[in-house]
Amino acid sequence: MIRRFYKDVTLGAQPGGWQVLLDGRGVKTVGGAVQLVPTRALGEALAAEWARQGEKIDPASLPLRDLADYAIDIVTPGAAAIAQGLVAYAETDTLCYRADPDEPLYARQMDVWEPLLSAFEAAHGIALVRVSGVLHRPQPAPALAVLHQRLLTLDPFALAGVEAMTKLAASLVTALAALDAAHEDEPRALWQAVCLEEEWQADLWGRDWEAEERRARREADFLRACAFAKMAQG
Repeated sequence: MIRRFYKDVTLGAQPGGWQVLLDGRGVKTVGGAVQLVPTRALGEALAAEWARQGEKIDPASLPLRDLADYAIDIVTPGAAAIAQGLVAYAETDTLCYRADPDEPLYARQMDVWEPLLSAFEAAHGIALVRVSGVLHRPQPAPALAVLHQRLLTLDPFALAGVEAMTKLAASLVTALAALDAAHEDEPRALWQAVCLEEEWQADLWGRDWEAEERRARREADFLRACAFAKMAQG
């Protein structure tokens, strides 16, 4: 931690976006770029992180700042590669891989996952392959092309949020569904759905508090990344 070096936190409108100002000086990214974000809502959220700091600055309490830096320093120059990398997650998307049909878990997956996946397919005009067991089966190239194009339409900030959600959920479907969710409670429901197998195992074998804490942190990270992406889109 470092001692707080500023008193006032404000938000300034700049050409091309919004920038947090600490005692009138604009915040920069870790890479030294001007930290401009595309919407006022996102700028206000970043400013709130800085305003909440006490006598010492805790870098771990600035997660939105970190996401913004990542979007500017890493995603902006490498968006095409990141989008392509995320398409790979669709090849092994959690929601597409089910237990064997004769197992009780399969019925639960059908109840929870199938409506979500079917709605996602309908929204994007695609069809994805369901797989029972662990044996890999490729997804249709046309479906992957549609998802790739969707990712390429996202600005670097939204793409950074989607990347974080996808990696946490091991599911591009879940991340894009959360981004497009119309109701604020949907992202949490999507996260809970993607954790179905973990919940199943916990109910079957008992709960471990360390595992529960890890999952709670992952949930918080997922919801934060979703909020970041949504605020970036306005």
